[in-house]
Amino acid sequence: MPRIDDYIKAVEIGKMAIKGKNPRQIAEKRGVLCNQNSDGKVELTFDFLNRKIAVTWPELDFSIKETGDKIPVQQQNLLLHYLIESDTSHVENKWIAYQEVPDGKFYLDAFNKRAKIPMLQAFGSRPELLVELATSVYGARPLDHGDFSVVLNALPLVPVALILWEGDDEFPPEGTLLFDRSISGMLSAEDIAWLAGMIIYPLIGMAKNK
Repeated sequence: MPRIDDYIKAVEIGKMAIKGKNPRQIAEKRGVLCNQNSDGKVELTFDFLNRKIAVTWPELDFSIKETGDKIPVQQQNLLLHYLIESDTSHVENKWIAYQEVPDGKFYLDAFNKRAKIPMLQAFGSRPELLVELATSVYGARPLDHGDFSVVLNALPLVPVALILWEGDDEFPPEGTLLFDRSISGMLSAEDIAWLAGMIIYPLIGMAKNK
């Protein structure tokens, strides 16, 4: 398990890698807004899990736009990886399972522990609550997969599908998370596993009060 110092170091490395790039080109490739104020300061803004994120340039300070609150260093690390330019700049509209992303099979156990298994434990017996909470928290939209499913935009070019199948007398409930095939060019398998956990755990916390 990475320590907080590991994430701080990773953020420093990520900032060094991105500082020499053109913010407007990054914005164009990543579905991000790039604005320049009267003082010449540049700011990137985009939605991350239904929150508006602001990134100052070239300082690369991350905060929630509405409140100015800083975001956790682990999330900063993931967002830096998303912003660093690659050849991928659009959604392909083709769903894949986690194990289909590069190195996904290697990290599959971690992915299942962080996202799939907790989702099933919390919502397998009440899948309609997953739909309700994901819609409320992330602005998720209905999806025609499984028995209950929604799709949410975790990032501007990163749709994620949450899918559940109801159990019966013979089989227990089942579920999965799917990703657009383009995610392989934007985030590593480890990043995707962390992102999946960032999506699921807030929902689980809210479900405990229902």
